[in-house]
This record gives sequence, structure tokens and C-alpha cells, in this order.
Amino acid sequence: MSTWVVGKIVEVKHWTDQLFSLIVQAPVNAFVAGQFTRIGMYVNSTIIQRAYSYLNAPNNPNLEFYIATVLEGKFTPLLRALCSGDTVMLTKEAYGRFVLDEIPSCANLWMLASGTGIGPYLSILADHDERLDQFSNIVLVHATRFYKNLNYLSQIKKLKNIYSSKLRVQTITSQEKSYNSLFGRIPTLIENNSLEKKVGLPLNISNSHVMLCGNPHMISDTKEILKKKYGMKDHVRRNPGHITQERYW
Repeated sequence: MSTWVVGKIVEVKHWTDQLFSLIVQAPVNAFVAGQFTRIGMYVNSTIIQRAYSYLNAPNNPNLEFYIATVLEGKFTPLLRALCSGDTVMLTKEAYGRFVLDEIPSCANLWMLASGTGIGPYLSILADHDERLDQFSNIVLVHATRFYKNLNYLSQIKKLKNIYSSKLRVQTITSQEKSYNSLFGRIPTLIENNSLEKKVGLPLNISNSHVMLCGNPHMISDTKEILKKKYGMKDHVRRNPGHITQERYW
């Protein structure tokens, strides 16, 4: 059973009408970059809760979460309405195996994200864990509908400067064409080789591992292409493969 702690809102960043970030301080247990927690609020004496990945590095006391508002939802509109000084509930424990310890050694690590799925990758890269040294190349892909939704691009650019040529960054927009971004959806751009050509790195079964986080349709469609085109398979401890996806439970 989860232990709940009280978190104090430090800041709410409203990026667009539907995208916002919560920055919270709370006495949570230490977590591993890539893991998630659950955020909850009391509504009519009942805790409503959802799972959200930590976006910050584990050594950062400001816990950050990137959230999309579900307009007809019961929970995210409440979170969006919070202000500095308000409180929320967080589980003291962190969860999930979307972490570097679960990724097999390979030359090229592909981190593919759509929308708010960029969060765990930013946590992993900001942590500067020595386990990243095992990869020759890291490819970070962030896909959104519009350029204005690339809200963490400045942070990504800072990480690019730190990792230099080891980190290759590619943005994708699906509803408008924008400078230096690919146009389309991740699975389509993999299927027609556009992503590999733009990044300048081959994606194949012999030297690549793919991490997927974001929209469930993106994940399922991308997995289908990776399996069909490259013969990749899901990765689990007892049966190593080439595809790791984030699963909230």
C-alpha cells in the first residue's frame, strides 16, 4: 500500500492552454531517474490520483512534472488550477523500470517521446549517470503537434551542449512544418527512413535499443513498425529484446 506525503506547490508553469508543469517540494523517498510517482488530491473525501514521471534529476529538490490537461477529465483541470503555495499529495515511493539499469548494453540508444513523454528522458539525461557512458550515441526525439508545444527545447539544447556529439536531438511536428523539425509522426518517419537520414545514424537490430514514452497510439504504432521492419522485440529481463516502453500501473 502506498504511503502519501504532502507536497507544496512551488510554481505552476502554464505553457499553453493545455500544457503545464508543476514544480513541487515534498518529502518523497529517493528515486531513480526515469521513474514515476502518483499525484493525488482529495475530491469529496476520496483521493483521485494519476501517475506522472519525474522530469527533474533525482538530486534536484524541486520535483517537476509535465502535464497535459484532459479538458473533460476529473483530475488534470484541478491540477492546472493550482497556484504557488497550494498542496497536493504524492506517493512517498517511486515506481517503474523505465531506467538505465533495465536497458541492455548497445551502441545506440534511441529515446523516442511524444508530448509529455519527454519527461523521463530529461530526468535521465540531467542525472548524468555514468551508465550513459556505455552508449556511443544517444538519440533524443521529441514529437509534438505544433512547434509551440516543444516547451522544453531550451533545456534540451543545454543538455546537447553538455553531451556534445554523443547526444543527437531531433524534433518532430505533425500538424505544421517548422524549421529543422521533421514533419509527420514517429512511426511513419521510421518506416520511410526519414528519421534515420535526418539524425545521420542507422537504426537496426544489431546495435540499437529503443525507448518509447508518450501517447499510447504512438507507442503501439512505433512498436509495430520496429518489429516488422527491423525484427525487434519487446525487452524484459527474462527475455532480452530491443524495445523498452514506459508502463504506468
